[in-house]
Amino acid sequence: MQSEPGCRFCLANNLLVDTPWLESDHFFCLGSIDPLSPHGIMIIPRRHSETPFELNAAEWAGMGEMMAKASERLAPHGPDGFTVGWNVGAVGGQSVFHTHMHIIPRFKGEINEGAGLRRVLRPVKLLDADA
Repeated sequence: MQSEPGCRFCLANNLLVDTPWLESDHFFCLGSIDPLSPHGIMIIPRRHSETPFELNAAEWAGMGEMMAKASERLAPHGPDGFTVGWNVGAVGGQSVFHTHMHIIPRFKGEINEGAGLRRVLRPVKLLDADA
């Protein structure tokens, strides 16, 4: 598999601080280490690429299986919805420049309930915790 020296998501570099809980020919999955999203999952391609626009046909073909496995793993937590997406480029919020998809389970009553991707696409008043 193609890797990029110094990339912490390229398995060949041995820089990953946690252990993948699922692996396939093209991907591996990690749980979130973000305390604000304790049940989040990332799907990461084995081959180094910086954005999802660089994924090849075989990788796209395997994505559905990985998403289904992620959903199965999150089912015991009883999510009421999901936010699924990519941060692409520094301006888009990407901080690790190895392609990775976030799957974030969402729950009724959470402080950001209803705040999805549309918050980026359509400016609205941010949710106020005291409101």
